[in-house]
Amino acid sequence: MTRPQPAIVTPGPVCISSAPSDAIVLFDGKDLSAWSKAGSDAPAGWSVKDGIVTIAAGSGNIATRQSFGDCQVHIEWMVPTELKCESQHGCNSGLFFHSRYEIQILNSSGNVTYADGMAGALYGQYPPMVNPCRPQGEWNTYDVVFRGPRFDASAGIVRTATVTLIFNGVLVQDDVELLGATAHGAHATYSSHPDTGPIMLQDHGDPLKFRNIWIRPLGNPQVAE
Repeated sequence: MTRPQPAIVTPGPVCISSAPSDAIVLFDGKDLSAWSKAGSDAPAGWSVKDGIVTIAAGSGNIATRQSFGDCQVHIEWMVPTELKCESQHGCNSGLFFHSRYEIQILNSSGNVTYADGMAGALYGQYPPMVNPCRPQGEWNTYDVVFRGPRFDASAGIVRTATVTLIFNGVLVQDDVELLGATAHGAHATYSSHPDTGPIMLQDHGDPLKFRNIWIRPLGNPQVAE
């Protein structure tokens, strides 16, 4: 079934903010020491210059060395103007939780693709409620609250994963329950895994850019002393 395209919304001005005091900075503009090549201990092979990390196409996905459970994540990304975007090709990446639950990163400004594969989609499952993507050459911001699934001793699902996504200051996913691991054209299912896992960025073969990446693990409320 073809899903309708979400309405286009013009976001407000770009606001650059630093990480809060209790955040773990995953990329500070200097190096990728918090990351490795996904699935290994090898250094992350993407390039860092002028405070920006750029995908080295073909070098593979990168993942955080540290694992996280429920969390709040901030990430800024940009599709360079020189890239030629055609649907899912030429300007594609993804932000993954536990290396299996993807929020799509894609140029969705003037680049039409299937609705559950556009920027802000929970890939292959839920389109964004609206489309606030900025044009190529401009920075986009994701602010995500991710709560992972829970499994019982028999590997049965007792709590599904949920995602809330604010995209360029606009709510596009509102505490949405994931159907399982994300994939294209496949029936989504859950398979048991630990409560924590890495954050992963996808190398889809296109040199997208990222900056200002931080995370706040979410647990019990913190009380002032």
